Amino acid sequence: MRILVATAVPVERDAVAPAFEGMAADVLAVGVGPALAAAGTATALTRAALEGAGYGLVVSAGIAGGFLPEAPAGSLVVADEITAADLGAETAEGFVPVTALGFGTVTHRPPAALVRDAVAATGGRAGAVLTVSTVTGTAERAAALRARHPTALAEAMEGFGVAEAAGAHGVPVLEIRAVSNPVGPRDRAAWRIGDALTALTEGFGKLAPVLESWKQHD
Repeated sequence: MRILVATAVPVERDAVAPAFEGMAADVLAVGVGPALAAAGTATALTRAALEGAGYGLVVSAGIAGGFLPEAPAGSLVVADEITAADLGAETAEGFVPVTALGFGTVTHRPPAALVRDAVAATGGRAGAVLTVSTVTGTAERAAALRARHPTALAEAMEGFGVAEAAGAHGVPVLEIRAVSNPVGPRDRAAWRIGDALTALTEGFGKLAPVLESWKQHD
């Protein structure tokens, strides 16, 4: 099975790529944010399909903010739900997701068996990973996100875009995130990007054989 791994930036790609050497996999930096991630992933999927060498699985990978105390810096999160947390409308009664407005979707769910296998292989934790277009920078917004999404463990900026592209091509998707900082007030002194990239490399070293052997019907 051929695998497409989509990261946001080259440093994440470089952290993940060694795990897939010699495998039928492509690791691409598709850009920051849901729009670029969707466009870059869709382009890669379309090109592969036209070449007659389509992908059997798409993985969104990278670093993320983690919701404390469940997801501290250096931990791994495996998404059992990929949700666009700010796709909708603000109203006098609060935030309304786009689905409640009668449009589209806000959630993709990776295959449950694959999530379980990924957690077992990496020692990560399963939970929702939120996709946001604006990174959370206050305690108030962090609390509001957790109130709306009580199973959320992390937030990042690309997973939903990658999942939308994969869904349009009928390809299953998985999201893996290594936590670099807590979700909430921005404090650069608390960021542990190096630790997160190391966790990402180690996690995918354990995960790659699981992904390669996984079959969609499992």
